[in-house]
This record gives sequence, C-alpha cells and structure tokens, in this order.
Amino acid sequence: MASPPMKILGLIILILGAVLLFQGISRKDSLVGHTATVTTDVANSIDGGARTPLHVTYIVGGGALMAVGAFFAFRKSSS
Repeated sequence: MASPPMKILGLIILILGAVLLFQGISRKDSLVGHTATVTTDVANSIDGGARTPLHVTYIVGGGALMAVGAFFAFRKSSS
C-alpha cells in the first residue's frame, strides 16, 4: 500500500477529478455547452483553427486527474 499521506492525497485528487468530469458532462448537455460547441465548430470551419469548447477541457482534465489520483491512491508501496 502507498504511504498514508500519498493515499489521502490520491483520494483527494481522484474526487476532484470526478467533480471536474461531472461538471464537464453537465456543461456539455446544457444550453451553454451546445452553444459553445456550435460556435466552436463554426469558428473552426471559417479559419481552420483547432479550438475546443470548455466542457471538453473539463472532461479531459477530470479524466486525467482521476487517473493520477487512482494511481497514487491504489498503488503498492515500493518498500
């Protein structure tokens, strides 16, 4: 098992990642998320840019935080 402070930190990061992921999914399904997706698609088609809506950043960031948190919370100790 990981040391207790690292395990607690991992659990905190895991929970924060889950909250961020939930916020991103909620935003994606809202009117604001649909509007952001449409306007981003229009802007990208006009100038060929690579913009992403904010809810995509929330979803990706939340998933990454959850992965890092799970790694620290559930890894075995090296000693």
